[in-house]
Amino acid sequence: MDIESLIDEIIAREGGYSNHPADRGGPTNWGITQSVARANGYVGDMRALPRSVAVTLYRRLYWEQPGYGFVAKTCPTLAAELFDTAVNMGTATATGFLQRALNALNRNQKDYPDLKVDRTIGAKTLAALAGFVALRGRAGEKILLTAIESLQGERYIALAESRPANEAFLYGWLANRIG
Repeated sequence: MDIESLIDEIIAREGGYSNHPADRGGPTNWGITQSVARANGYVGDMRALPRSVAVTLYRRLYWEQPGYGFVAKTCPTLAAELFDTAVNMGTATATGFLQRALNALNRNQKDYPDLKVDRTIGAKTLAALAGFVALRGRAGEKILLTAIESLQGERYIALAESRPANEAFLYGWLANRIG
């Protein structure tokens, strides 16, 4: 799956304009929050945010900058999940989930060295991923994906527990973001 298809799926899932009173993101269009739009030069009304601006922001902020295109060369399905998680939770969180899962699955560093969970994709993270896939194959990629989705699900539940207003979103998060 290519990044254009992934962006189309995100936009279809996120929909158009919303300003839910329980959503700390405030006014949002195409899944892009007002704060992200403003930080990237958009000054207009969020209701009028062009889809093309959202596409550009998704590609640059949630695919290119975190390095998920490099992940896609080894594990396209995993890269798609990281992209989706990054859109919803931030790139640092998504990448941290990958690094934590790789550390937990390296059999006490028998397969590759532990990673510093610095929440950035770099040469060591990509090498660990390549080492994991070389050892475990496509079946291992599914297990890695399950580990990342487990971390994601735990985070959603913790968000709902720590802020009851987030319960308004928990069902949708679990239904639309995991699996």
